[in-house]
Amino acid sequence: MPLEFQRKLENVDVVVEEWPTLGQLRQAKHIHPTQLLGLYQGVPQTRRGRGYGLVLPDKISIFQKSIEAQCRFGDEIEAKIGEVVRHEIAHHFGLDDETLRKIEGEKHGRK
Repeated sequence: MPLEFQRKLENVDVVVEEWPTLGQLRQAKHIHPTQLLGLYQGVPQTRRGRGYGLVLPDKISIFQKSIEAQCRFGDEIEAKIGEVVRHEIAHHFGLDDETLRKIEGEKHGRK
């Protein structure tokens, strides 16, 4: 990851949890634990004002069992983890799911 982005991740904790909690599932509007692979909890960079400071770190949770339930092999798991971490970091920088889907579609030649 480029240094300019790394510096903006100084107050972000990345944690691995086995499964999402019921509260995390509700927050992400998911019904089943295997649907939620990761979750960003915090205030995106784009929504921070001048008074933003002295706050707990933002949190990116990666859900191990959810990812393993969707993947078959170690390489596939590793690739999915990278994808999920990048997705959650994008939320930290202010991108919403709709924008991320559009970017992914363009990346794969879909519109």
